[in-house]
Amino acid sequence: MTQHLADFAAERGIRYFMISYTDLFGAQRAKLVPRAAIADMQRDGAGFAGFATWLDMTPAHPDLFALPDPASVIQLPWKRDVAWVAADCVMDERSVEQAPRVALKNQVKKAAALGLSVKTGVEAEFFLIAADGDRISDGFDRAEKPCYDQQALMRRYDVIAEICDYMLELGWKPYQNDHEDANGQFEMNWEFDDALKTADRHSFFKFMVKSVAEKHGLRATFMPKPFQGLTGNGCHCHVSVWDAQGRDNAFADPAMPFGLSAKGKTFLGGIMRHATAMAAITNPTVNSYKRINAPRTLSGATWSPNTVTWTGNNRTHMVRVPGPGRFELRLPDGAVNPYLLQAVIIAAGLGGLESAADPGPHHDIDMYRDGHLVTDAPRLPLNLLDALRALEADTALQAALGRDLCAAYLRLKQEEWSRYCAHFSRWEHENTLDV
Repeated sequence: MTQHLADFAAERGIRYFMISYTDLFGAQRAKLVPRAAIADMQRDGAGFAGFATWLDMTPAHPDLFALPDPASVIQLPWKRDVAWVAADCVMDERSVEQAPRVALKNQVKKAAALGLSVKTGVEAEFFLIAADGDRISDGFDRAEKPCYDQQALMRRYDVIAEICDYMLELGWKPYQNDHEDANGQFEMNWEFDDALKTADRHSFFKFMVKSVAEKHGLRATFMPKPFQGLTGNGCHCHVSVWDAQGRDNAFADPAMPFGLSAKGKTFLGGIMRHATAMAAITNPTVNSYKRINAPRTLSGATWSPNTVTWTGNNRTHMVRVPGPGRFELRLPDGAVNPYLLQAVIIAAGLGGLESAADPGPHHDIDMYRDGHLVTDAPRLPLNLLDALRALEADTALQAALGRDLCAAYLRLKQEEWSRYCAHFSRWEHENTLDV
């Protein structure tokens, strides 16, 4: 593990470091620091004005310092004299509780205090689109069912292979890449790991994919629903809980249904109990609700949930248990904050463990065809405002996740909703000019 960034620079020929933190809206903020100054920055942090980013601060707040975590440092494979390093936010010599990476580290500590280690993997879907953002970049990618399309995948071989080669070089153990269910959409998978490491890699992955796409004259987007009628970008998260040493899977019990232990079921119970409030975090934009409440897409299915249900190996539910000792949360979308995603899963799950939460009955039906038959399960929020209200009402989840974080997040997101409501759209003209 890297201890001193100056030594890392000397060993790798690094000229500059990007000291990076992720704000509440998932935007990555960075300062480019020359190698000669990195030792001071590692000790004191890089200074930022918090109000200038999506944090709940004012211009009167003192400097925010981003302290780089040397364990997260990554040499950019496409620009080898630069290294990226995730940072934790500090103000007045105290951790900034609303900073997403700080919030996740707090949850990791809570799990560790219980002798547990949460391991996760993400499936971060994205579109490769034209540089102007108005259309997919491959004019030949027009199949009605484009998922796993061999020709379309190979037409983007140069981009996908370059990203995968970089993940191999970085030791992430990527294992498959595919064309996804929408025209122009792709998914790349790498091995699961501890929640903090997964969040750091997820954050860097988004930066890497966008950078490589730009290098090839394209644009990559993780927007939840960039095109009407096409399947949106999900960010499914696979979750398991292990002992503190990461050797024994506490979720695995071959004698139990689905191979999910009693402890795993109560952790899942916490997810089910708090799901409507979690949506404010896992589906954080106005556009998010165009994905989870979408009509059938051109390919035949949205692959997105709209009801709080769980099942075995069935992709039409919010949670599926595809194999022993883990479950897949299919709620999050491409706009999700990599750190808040992991933090809210751990917070809700640990709450479930503490209260022995019951996830309720599983359903084996096709929710897209027969979902109307399920009358005892909550519906997911119809829009961002409903999701924010659900989070505001869920005081238990707020307490578990952190009241400072939730207060800041709710205030900024409610302001975002107000700006959206104040926006005049073409739809309004087309539908109300002649009333």
